[in-house]
Amino acid sequence: MHNYIVDTHCHLDLIEDKGLNLEEILENCHKNNVQILQNICTKFSNFDKILSYTTRHKNIYCSIGLHPCYVSPNEFKKANEIQNYCQKFPKIIGIGETGLDYFHDTSQISLQKQSFVEHIHASAQSKLPLIIHSRNADKDMAEILSYEQKNQQFPALLHCFSSSKELCWRALDLGIFISIAGIVTFRNAQELQEIIKSIPLEYLLIETDSPYLAPMPNRGSINQPSNTLFVAQKIAELKQISLEKLINHTSENFHRIFNRVAPIEN
Repeated sequence: MHNYIVDTHCHLDLIEDKGLNLEEILENCHKNNVQILQNICTKFSNFDKILSYTTRHKNIYCSIGLHPCYVSPNEFKKANEIQNYCQKFPKIIGIGETGLDYFHDTSQISLQKQSFVEHIHASAQSKLPLIIHSRNADKDMAEILSYEQKNQQFPALLHCFSSSKELCWRALDLGIFISIAGIVTFRNAQELQEIIKSIPLEYLLIETDSPYLAPMPNRGSINQPSNTLFVAQKIAELKQISLEKLINHTSENFHRIFNRVAPIEN
């Protein structure tokens, strides 16, 4: 039994930029039983700062990767370069966040795709999970994931899922996990809520994507990892199961896919 909550995806540096310090963030996590955090990298040039959080607390881990909105020739790295980071730093537990974003910028679609594929290959080589960002790019995302999974198996999750049910089912068919953030608590998220009801518990993860998308009842405030509790509560309500069961399944799923992280002993 894993009777603690994991925030699979947060940005601690950005939360601190908004005025909350790490000690306050962790104190609030303790109150809500959020015991493991993954601090997400969005630029290779910022990795040293992301990694520094992992040395400040034993249950903070990190990823390595380049967000599609930040792709550029200067930031671009090949799969073997990403893999070198993973071999050097054992507290790197995931590859990303990476993917496609056609909402914010469509001027670099080709480079986004190239970067995404390099991250996929790094995931396949390292067996560390691919953390996928997908916005307004469902068709290309489904095509790339389907093609690449035929060539080489890689573990993966769709982070902060708010896409179509078609992409959700395609991902599940490929064995890709679905990670849910605070959007699920929003009043206008009925379509997402209906999708979640049908996602098998064995493929669900939870996250905050903090400092963004604070869930109800804290919407409008600075989001932080402690709010993963409210994401869990909403999903348990939608699936008509106990909060304890939802927490146990999502934390077990986390350890299954992020297998560099040892479970916390009770």
